[in-house]
Amino acid sequence: LFPDIVELNVGARVYVTRRCTVVSVPDSLLWRMFTQQQPQELARDSKGRFFLDRDGFLFRYILDYLRDLQLVLPDYFPERSRLQREAEYFELPELVRRLGAPQQPGPGPPPPHSRRGVHKEGSLGDELLPLGCVEPEQQEGASAGAPSPTLELASRSPSGGAVGPLLTPSQSLDGSRRSGYITIGYRGSYTIGRDAQADAKFRRVARITVCGKTSLAKEVFGDTLNESRDPDRPPERYTSRYYLKFNFLEQAFDKLSESGFHMVACSSTGTCAFASSTDQSEDKIWTSYTEYVFCRE
Repeated sequence: LFPDIVELNVGARVYVTRRCTVVSVPDSLLWRMFTQQQPQELARDSKGRFFLDRDGFLFRYILDYLRDLQLVLPDYFPERSRLQREAEYFELPELVRRLGAPQQPGPGPPPPHSRRGVHKEGSLGDELLPLGCVEPEQQEGASAGAPSPTLELASRSPSGGAVGPLLTPSQSLDGSRRSGYITIGYRGSYTIGRDAQADAKFRRVARITVCGKTSLAKEVFGDTLNESRDPDRPPERYTSRYYLKFNFLEQAFDKLSESGFHMVACSSTGTCAFASSTDQSEDKIWTSYTEYVFCRE
């Protein structure tokens, strides 16, 4: 009753796959949908695709797992707990178990940047250590004469002794936080009445975008940063696809100020159009795009 090729609309993202893929795990939610139910019983969108009201981005990993029953995630993947929740919804117990299991380190001793606080490739983790602090096992190694880890840099004297404090990846050699630039932007519009006699009508800010180095953006905005448009970006790379989960510019300014940033430049562009293309005496609609550049030295 179902076609061999099925189209799925998952949270406004469209996936096309084989029916045998979505039913590869017996007793799962998708298996029941496409084996125990009739096509007319399933929800569809306006184009006839089967509709699932779930996270469309994370479903790509669910579908990858269904293809060969293997779990393969990017090296830096901050959505692990959310993916586990999706696996529970789709009733995939083996995937839930793998996502809940501790991540296994590679051969040899675990690298210092894979421990809590700073994750792989120097990305900022959920629980950061205070500046200059080290893990207990790292302190024991230091007391035994072991060299300090590469991510906890120490300046050394010509004789080889450490004379400077241990540093975290967000610090520079003088002990301060890492310098850099972050640009935030927003697009807005407002309407001015005929002959500018009426009050201007402003539309709320729809989205505040964030441009800059990934690690800096995550350090400043934390959980309020939406990474869904660029989730796998390494921490030392730059991105212009992040945006904030709130719509208040002042809140973004506060977070940047608390992290030691100050504004160094701003720019804005605007265009004007009449509300009616036939009657130019109608209201004028202005659309603007504004960017603010912040720096931490």
